Amino acid sequence: MQTSASRAQPVAGSGGRAPESRLALVRRARRMNRSLAEAYPDAHCELDFTTPLELAVATILSAQCTDRRVNEVTPALFAAYPDAAAYAGADRHELEQLIRPTGFFRNKTTSLIGLGTAVVERFDGELPSTLAELVRLPGIGRKTANVILGDAFGVPGITVDTHFGRLVQRWGWTALTDPVKIEHAIGELIPRREWTLLSHRVIFHGRRVCHSRRPACGACLLARSCPSYGVGAVDPEQAARLVKGVEAPRLLRLAGLGDDLAAEAATTAKPVEPGGPTPSETPVAPRAAEPAASAATDESGPSGAAR
Repeated sequence: MQTSASRAQPVAGSGGRAPESRLALVRRARRMNRSLAEAYPDAHCELDFTTPLELAVATILSAQCTDRRVNEVTPALFAAYPDAAAYAGADRHELEQLIRPTGFFRNKTTSLIGLGTAVVERFDGELPSTLAELVRLPGIGRKTANVILGDAFGVPGITVDTHFGRLVQRWGWTALTDPVKIEHAIGELIPRREWTLLSHRVIFHGRRVCHSRRPACGACLLARSCPSYGVGAVDPEQAARLVKGVEAPRLLRLAGLGDDLAAEAATTAKPVEPGGPTPSETPVAPRAAEPAASAATDESGPSGAAR
């Protein structure tokens, strides 16, 4: 049973209107989710994997690194380390060199070796499929566990990353800031079967339309349901130029902006960087605290990345 502190908080009305009732909030959130489903029918995890263990490893590597960079590293990594036993018995230096491009590679190497060892010793080499067991493994916190459960095991889960937390607060679905409380609060608004896809849809929307600094309010299909409309560009032409990705033309049409702006977006929309750097769930030491012999051997994060 959820405590009252974890329940989604109704949005206070603006312009003298009364606060939103609980029922109205539920209906609005579900209506927005349906709109997101129409906008992003192919929303998915943007990390490449074929097994639950591969997803766990990729998610650990994604801390403070882009999904694109992780996907460049994992083919060789997965070929060299096909199972938990391989990570448990890994040569530390060799593993470090393979994952170096993802940044914080010493800390991540420790997590991967620890993960492999724990999975071999406690689960006979097979990654467990429950939240309680996953969060006890090295390098895996609640957010990572929900990613694994939802995308590798088909168990519904809500992944509260920076995009998700920012958007549900901006939409007035909750005023909470703690990721676990946000997870529970949103879980009360949206049917459980939708949780995993909701997470992907919200993240997709955050990367393409509802940006942190300059959201494209005037080109957003959720504008009529969003209490924060106006925090970003509202002029249709200006807003349309802020929409990113190959989906931009369709997103603009869904927002009612017409074929001319959609046609322009087909050739001018900026690409989406798959997965900005994710805040780590495993503490990582500051780079300055890890001395290196030279610039050639210095541990560095992804170029220009900081989530």
